[in-house]
Amino acid sequence: MIRMILILTVLAVPASAAEWQKLNNEEIQQALASRVLQYSSATQDFFTDGRTLYEERQPSWGRWLVSGDRYCSVWPPSTEWTCYDLEQHERGLMLRFISDSGTITKGVYIDLN
Repeated sequence: MIRMILILTVLAVPASAAEWQKLNNEEIQQALASRVLQYSSATQDFFTDGRTLYEERQPSWGRWLVSGDRYCSVWPPSTEWTCYDLEQHERGLMLRFISDSGTITKGVYIDLN
């Protein structure tokens, strides 16, 4: 019984912030350039020339760059860039994008062999 309580207690504790590392300019570039991420219902390709392809039912082309230790993107016809903090899970297989409002979008690399 005590073992079960300990297990449930461990499972109930939220994931430690130490599991995620905020990335800087160089780390963001390395994490995204020439990579493909899978989100819950979409994929996104990040090309080294700054183009990005987001696909959910149909393709959507945008641009991306790194500025001030943040990932930024713009999606035509808009000309407004939106920037996010980017964190990488300590195991290196997952990224999370954090908006200024605190919304988190998680992506998993699918281009790994």
